Amino acid sequence: MKEQFAFEYPDDKTLELAKAIKAIVDDKTKYTDWSDREDIKAELKMDIIVKLAEFGYPPVTMEAVYKNVLEQAENFKRYRR
Repeated sequence: MKEQFAFEYPDDKTLELAKAIKAIVDDKTKYTDWSDREDIKAELKMDIIVKLAEFGYPPVTMEAVYKNVLEQAENFKRYRR
């Protein structure tokens, strides 16, 4: 994504952030009906936004980056078998 949106971000921090987001996704999607529940999806979105801010990602505010990360997080569990 860094290349897609043309910004610099350290690889080690990217890996750490990815692990943190995966933990959030795993926690919020442990319910079988998570994708139908707006309350859980709202919590997932908020938790990811907060985690991105903690990591300073992206280094400049880009709505498209946030949207991309959130879509990837939802798709991770939805299409994982």
